[in-house]
Amino acid sequence: MRRRFARHLNLLRWALLGVAIVVLVVFLLAQRQSVDVSYGQSPAPSARIEEGAAGELGDATVPSTDEMTALVTADPVVRLPGAIARWDEQRVRAAIGGHDTRILVAPPGLDEAERKRVRKVRNATVRVIGTEVSGGAYQASADTLPGWRAQFATGDVTDQLVALIAKLRGVPAPPDRDDLRWREPSGPELAAVVGDLRSDGLHVGAGATLTRVPENAARAAFSDDAWYVVLPGQPYGEPLPRYGPALTRLAPDRPIVLMYGGWIEYHGPAEADFADLAGASFYAQFEGRLSRYDYPQQNVLGAYLDRVTDIRYAGLFDRPLPYRPFDPLRVALPALPWIFAACVAAFLVLSVRSLRRSLGGPGDPRWGGTPARLAGLTALAVEVSLLTDARSNPALTRSIGKLQAARAALDDGLPEPHVRTLLDDAAAELDDTALVVGIPSYRPDHYLQGRLS
Repeated sequence: MRRRFARHLNLLRWALLGVAIVVLVVFLLAQRQSVDVSYGQSPAPSARIEEGAAGELGDATVPSTDEMTALVTADPVVRLPGAIARWDEQRVRAAIGGHDTRILVAPPGLDEAERKRVRKVRNATVRVIGTEVSGGAYQASADTLPGWRAQFATGDVTDQLVALIAKLRGVPAPPDRDDLRWREPSGPELAAVVGDLRSDGLHVGAGATLTRVPENAARAAFSDDAWYVVLPGQPYGEPLPRYGPALTRLAPDRPIVLMYGGWIEYHGPAEADFADLAGASFYAQFEGRLSRYDYPQQNVLGAYLDRVTDIRYAGLFDRPLPYRPFDPLRVALPALPWIFAACVAAFLVLSVRSLRRSLGGPGDPRWGGTPARLAGLTALAVEVSLLTDARSNPALTRSIGKLQAARAALDDGLPEPHVRTLLDDAAAELDDTALVVGIPSYRPDHYLQGRLS
């Protein structure tokens, strides 16, 4: 029984060492040498998407370069089928003055080859692809929230046209103007929106292309309690329904996301700072792609929600982190060094115990060598034989047999490990004998230590 216990301890010792090695490897592989200025790692995706992979190429096409050149020669303003850009004609005419300025307006969603055909129309002073305005070696872009709002909600490129024409003429550009007008939604309009929102948190207006809110992106950005109102691009020159304040009055603690065409705005908690930051950072980065491509509203909303997630994980606002799926490694990582230390400590303790057992205590080389141990165990067997009975005789008999075998092996010059193994077995049997007899001083370790002392 004692030998079985020793074998089990030995297996446990090596198992603990294996666990320690695995824990150390996992801990080292989990380390990352990087600089992170946020208090959480945003799960928002950041992979590069190739052209056409996100549904941004529309069905519209353009004629050949020669055909477009002929159209521009015949008319100073040419609008190709599918074009969406609009502008204040009075302001643009004032910027042109008496100069011969010709404008070619193409639809969004053209691929690279079609955009090159538009740019090769040499007699076009200004080219507008979607809402991207360029001319000569210049390109005019909005750089404020009102400018982006007018551009992506109604297709208004007046400020960009005026600024580009002034640059081409070499005169100062007039300041930008925010001509976008708003109106309060009517009772039936608001009732229809609120009914849908209270039903499933989403209202999609007639003409909008969104089919569903991107679930994962929405949960990471605002959890599951946000309301989404998605409307198509609004008619140029007409007031836009101002749903944000009206919905905020109904649900002041609920995040509200409004989408007018390609323009997205936020209302709700932390609106004063958060809304402007989210809008400015999103459109400053994606204005170029949104202006010339025809992205589905679902894709645009998903990208906006990813940006909101990035901002929340940056720790700029006193708001809790969004939900994160349970990560066993992230939770267990702080405990891995302690698990490693505990396994190593247990391995060392068991190794010391195993070493003491392999040395056999008194009677090993430092106690006089194997012959001394054989003599001591033999003396113990003789003494304890006077006290044994029917219960302890079997163990004593086995121990005497092992001692005789050890003496014969020693006399025959057999390997030392073989002799020690026989003596270990004899000591184990004598230990069982002492336990049955009930005399602790006759246990081999105690007896041999007392004999030598």
